[in-house]
Amino acid sequence: MSSKLDLSKELLGRRALVTGGSRGIGAAIAQRLLDAGAKVVVSARSRNEETPAGATFVSGDIRTPEGVKAIASGALAALGGLDILVNNAGGSNGFPAGAASIPDEEWQDVFALNLFSSVRLTQAVLPALRESKAAAVVNISSTAATMGAGAGPFAHYSAAKAALDAYSRVLAVDLAPSNIRVNVVTPGPVSTVGSDTLRKTFGDAMGMPAEAWLQAVPLGRWGTTDDVAEVVALLVSERGKWLTGVNYRVDGGMTAR
Repeated sequence: MSSKLDLSKELLGRRALVTGGSRGIGAAIAQRLLDAGAKVVVSARSRNEETPAGATFVSGDIRTPEGVKAIASGALAALGGLDILVNNAGGSNGFPAGAASIPDEEWQDVFALNLFSSVRLTQAVLPALRESKAAAVVNISSTAATMGAGAGPFAHYSAAKAALDAYSRVLAVDLAPSNIRVNVVTPGPVSTVGSDTLRKTFGDAMGMPAEAWLQAVPLGRWGTTDDVAEVVALLVSERGKWLTGVNYRVDGGMTAR
């Protein structure tokens, strides 16, 4: 008898919401949950060709309280409840001149997208999560949260993700009595259309080719969206039923270096 686990239906009957799920890491997470049998809603401002065909799409600007309410109500209406929340939406512009050059409005926008969206959405769907028998929240962070050297152009993004990490630790303890597990997944340099373009833009501006960025990764390759999605699938499944309050770094060893 094969000892290989059959994971194709391990999330059968589970209901999931993945923010920023129209492309990149979010789309890969949504597809992985679909493949495991979950019913999935993805949210973003608009669909694109990467949006998983099997997921229900809900439109909304997650940076605003009104957008969060629209996403939460749309998802709960489509799913009839919620077992899994993946706060994946995030991102920022970069400022090559460094931290001191980042305008105030950019700080506010980046915190709205990378921190307050997760706080507001979690609060909005918390009653539904409390009704679930196996609720799990996964917040997607970034290795930028722990970086100092070289992170100046993204200081606002680094600060927002560091705040998300701290919030997640507190939330994990607060919600444990309700049997709601909260974990963080921190991707390193993952290859997506957006991140590849960003690395090239900043590499060209700083005279640093892509190969130089890759030297920081001990395993010697860019991550894939599937690398991240697989860890999320573990954390929201029964395989992760005693895991909470932990930050899982999916970065090819970059943080260790």
